[in-house]
Amino acid sequence: MRLKNVFLIAIVALFSSQFSTAQEGLPIYSDYLTDNYYLIHPSMAGAANCAKIRITGRQQWFGDDDAPKLVTASVNGRIGDTQSGIGAIVYSDKNGYHSQTGAYFTYAHHLMFSRSTTDLNQLSFGLSAGAIQYKLDETSFLADGFDPIISGIEQSATNFNVDLGFSYFLYNFYAHATVKNLLKNEGVNFNEQGLSYDNLRTYIVSVGNTFQLAGSDWSFEPSAMFMYRDATEESSFDLNVKAYKPMDFGKVWGGLSYRRSLDGAEFVDGSGISSQKLQYITPILGVEVNNFMFAYTYSYQSNSVVFNNGGFHQLTLGYNFNCGKARYSCDCPAIN
Repeated sequence: MRLKNVFLIAIVALFSSQFSTAQEGLPIYSDYLTDNYYLIHPSMAGAANCAKIRITGRQQWFGDDDAPKLVTASVNGRIGDTQSGIGAIVYSDKNGYHSQTGAYFTYAHHLMFSRSTTDLNQLSFGLSAGAIQYKLDETSFLADGFDPIISGIEQSATNFNVDLGFSYFLYNFYAHATVKNLLKNEGVNFNEQGLSYDNLRTYIVSVGNTFQLAGSDWSFEPSAMFMYRDATEESSFDLNVKAYKPMDFGKVWGGLSYRRSLDGAEFVDGSGISSQKLQYITPILGVEVNNFMFAYTYSYQSNSVVFNNGGFHQLTLGYNFNCGKARYSCDCPAIN
């Protein structure tokens, strides 16, 4: 029974880390689907016809002490009538004894290949640079005595890192590719040999297309995202679909996202050994009224072994300003 419990705790820890990994920089959840692609793709800074402010708050496992919490705030927009855009992101991420705060600043450039602004054919490049402060609170680790690898203090470290990416838009189609955390970060995590986990590099690819139903106001946007972590060789993918409907007051939209890990873990189940891969389902609801936006997502982890049956709640508040006319004759909600 004790061995079984050890395996269960290990696999729960593994899958929980998929949601919120300490020292990974800005965590990647499903908030990018709430009109917030700039959070994961720096090339989206200033890509739209409006400047955008987005604030998100995420809470996992209500009722559990020190459950993961994430707050982000971002702003991005064009620099006047130029082809350049700028943006900034600040965030605070807490997960148990670990916490991190960070700030990124972004420059992006957008190249138009269209004969006019009526047809969307745009290639964008973006570079984000920022600082991340990591903290590890070890003040309560030594209740049972001395341990040579535990300092018993609140450790902290500040590192610099950069993200690099590009986006391509052609009418209703889009594709993004980003490399996050290009540089090594030592942070404050060390294993028993005193070696730091310094490779936080993550590769992200997103593709999607929007379709307008003939004779209807409804439009649909299927999309997919693939993510790969270099150090641990973990990979996962998202399959998403969203629907939009214009209203007199603005627009309503909703959708569904499915995330699946391509890496699994084995655990003792009774007299045998079972395995499972991370998978969770996220419904999304959003509304735009004039220049304001509100969205809610709820992620449910559909695995047999989980830390908590509660889900992951996230709210997004947004405001669009300095808006120009919708320049392109396309169903491209991230741009128009």
